[in-house]
Formats: sequence, C-alpha cells, structure tokens
Amino acid sequence: MEQTSILSFCLFLLYISTCPQVLHSAVSSDHRHRHHHHERVTVKLFVFGDSYADTGNSVKFVTGSWEPPYGITFPGKPAGRFSDGRVLTDYIASFFGTRSPVPYNWRNRVKKSKLRNGMNFAYGGTGVFETLVSAPNMTTQIDFLQQLVEKKLYTKRDLYSSVAFVSLAGNDYAAYFLKGNQSQDLPAVSISIVNQLVVNIKRINDLGVPRILVTSIAPMGCLPAVTSILSSYQNCSESLNAASRFHNQILHQKVEELKNHTTRRSTIVILDLYNGFLSAIQQHHDLQQGNSTASENMLMPCCVGVSSEYSCGSVDGRSGAKMYTVCSNPGRSFFWDKVHPSQNGWHAVYSAIESSLSPLH
Repeated sequence: MEQTSILSFCLFLLYISTCPQVLHSAVSSDHRHRHHHHERVTVKLFVFGDSYADTGNSVKFVTGSWEPPYGITFPGKPAGRFSDGRVLTDYIASFFGTRSPVPYNWRNRVKKSKLRNGMNFAYGGTGVFETLVSAPNMTTQIDFLQQLVEKKLYTKRDLYSSVAFVSLAGNDYAAYFLKGNQSQDLPAVSISIVNQLVVNIKRINDLGVPRILVTSIAPMGCLPAVTSILSSYQNCSESLNAASRFHNQILHQKVEELKNHTTRRSTIVILDLYNGFLSAIQQHHDLQQGNSTASENMLMPCCVGVSSEYSCGSVDGRSGAKMYTVCSNPGRSFFWDKVHPSQNGWHAVYSAIESSLSPLH
C-alpha cells in the first residue's frame, strides 16, 4: 500500500473514531480533582478546540462520546467526553483550582453560578478550518465567546483574569487527506493550519484574554488508528511522527513571532503534547516491564470494535448487541479508543506537562 494510501486510511480511522455513525452508514446503509497548593488561585477557563478538550458539546446520538462505554470511569455514565473519564480540560481546570467549565451547549440549562468558572466551546471532530464534522470550527467557537461578552455575560474584567485553553488534535489533517489530497503537499498544509491557529490565538488575546495555553500536535504516528494498521499496535509510525514534529516546529516559530506583537501582560504557553504522550507511553511501558503480572500493550486501546467494521461504542443495528470489547482495567491503559487517551492516559500526560503551566500563575 502506498504511503499516501496508508495515511489516508489511518486518518479515516481517526475521523470515524470521533464520529462512529459515519462507519455505521458505510457498512450497513465537576470534577474536583484539585491540587491543594493551587487552590488559592481561581480563574475563569475558556476552552476552544476538539475532542481532546470537549466535555459535552458534541451532539447526542451523533458522536460516540454519549454512548456506553464512554464515561464508565468518570462520571460513571456517558457524559460527552471522548474517554472513559476525565480529559485534558479537566486536568487543566484542576491546576487552576476550579471546576471544569460548563460546555457551551449547556449554558442555558445550568444555574448562572456555574458559569463563573468560564465556558467550554470545544467540539469533537473540529479544527481551525471546516472538517468533515458538522460542528463549529475554532473561528466560530471564538465568535461564541465574543457574543457572550457583547451580551454582558462576561465582562472585560472577567476576561482579564481568565485563561484560554486551545486544543488542536489533527482533524484538519484528516479532512485534508479524506478529500483526496496528496501527502507531498503536507508541509504547505501544516503552515496553513498553524497560521490560522495563530490568527485564532491572537484574536482570543485581542478580546482581552491575556493568558493562553495552546497544544502542540501529539505524535500522530502513535495513535492506535495508525499502529493497528501498520504494526498491529507494536510500533509508532516515524513518518507520521515526523509530520507532527514539523507542525510543532512551525507552531513554535509562529507563536514566538506573535509574542513580539502582544502586550507585556500577555503570556502564551505551548503545551508539549508530543513529548508528553511519548513520555507517558514510555513510563507506562517501563512500569509494565517491571511488573511480571502485567501484559498491557500501551499502544493498544482499551476499547475496540470486535472487527475493523466497528469501533468503541458500536452496537449491532438490528439486535442492539455490543460490537466492542473493553479491557479489564481501563486504569492501566494509556489509550481509551483508537484516537483518545483514557483518563489514566490523560493524567499521565498532564503530569508530564504540568510544570509548563507555571508561567500562567
């Protein structure tokens, strides 16, 4: 199989892991996890991005995050997170001693007091541009915040004391290849994606948010959607990891340029998900090596479809039977499904990158 074909197929798997209903059509026609030394600091957290940050915006009956077995670890039932439990947003909120902000889609269904923690505008499957998911891209998500400020739900003073968390996991790349484009154009695509991401960061800053966290791209070559095809979950793809590194190199360059055009009170921090993932996976591997009773493969997801036709959360369209399996102990896995870390995985990644959050205090 040619490299472009492999990449396109792997990215298709990435896409359907966020939107499993696409596959079915094809084949069948409050978290209070706080660190005590941070409790003195409470800020509003505004979240933008995709399924690595979404805590409930994605539409029910459309995305797998609202179907069992998602949410089995926390909160004990499906709640819109693309994991068995907490995701990166929850851990970022814990660092600042606050609850995870209310998803934008819930804003009119909760007590107004819950909005004081900020708001989560992230939607699974989205990117900086339009993807194959019918949901607000990052530009529109920022529009939502601007509209709430114009309606006086949040004041300029609120924004001044807030933090923005911006997640970009790679859906723009998936959309690019699924539209039949070629891999030789990938460098130009990366530059275009990063340029738009930086435009979004600047706009958030211009709205009055002085502290901004933005993720680098995780090692795409280590996602189970890729390793399941290329090496039966045994090894990461170096070519895809190289693409991630190129994206992150451009991101660092562009963010440094942006810093030269922001005020002194502005702080922009890149969360190194690339090395955070690799460090966490290696650490888990080392722990497994030291435990003679453990046999978990850290590149293998906890929840998988019973065959390539199905994904985590899939059910038989006629009988309603579960068409997936779940590992015996999600708390020892790194990946939950073929794209997303488990709660345990996210906690390990957060532990690896937590020190980089210090400049935001």
